[in-house]
Amino acid sequence: MSQLFHIHPENPQPRLVNQAVEYLNKGGVIVYPTDSGYALGCRLEEKNAMERICRIRQLDGNHNFTLMCRDLSELSTYSQVDNSAFRLLKNNTPGNYTFILKATKEVPRRLMNEKRKTIGLRVPSNPVALALLERLNEPMMSTSLMLPGNDFTESDPEEIQHSIGKLVDLIIDGGTLGQQPTTVIDLTSDAPQVIREGVGDTRPFL
Repeated sequence: MSQLFHIHPENPQPRLVNQAVEYLNKGGVIVYPTDSGYALGCRLEEKNAMERICRIRQLDGNHNFTLMCRDLSELSTYSQVDNSAFRLLKNNTPGNYTFILKATKEVPRRLMNEKRKTIGLRVPSNPVALALLERLNEPMMSTSLMLPGNDFTESDPEEIQHSIGKLVDLIIDGGTLGQQPTTVIDLTSDAPQVIREGVGDTRPFL
């Protein structure tokens, strides 16, 4: 059964954040809070951890994995963005959005959408997620914790532990969260395209 850490949703305890990052550094899969429900995360280079996440979510090669970033400083390393797209990103991060962007060669191929060579990018506003990313000092590979057959993100840590507690290494309890996923915006063409309407306001992209 996985470890369960109770981390304060507004003032994350540094000791517990450090311990959570140790799980990531050892190749673990964690469940952690975001601004739109809970998510699964691991380090970018951990192929085995990513495969475990794919089995939990029952994902195929067409899924856009997300790079969860603390800010936009890592943007140019992992994605190709023109000036107009960058302005939209800057004006709407951090926030409840996942942006689909063209991936650079720095992104491991297994993280890309196989056909389109794209990657999702997200800058959360959740204090626990930001504390993890700050301590990790690199983007985290992430995907919303939506169990097979569901179209909502998991929101209750106790229910998560009951359903997938044996499949992950650590569950971070950051309180009960909303169940609506992020709004997904495709920025790979000339005009933004709303792929999924979620908790983020779509008006800036219409």
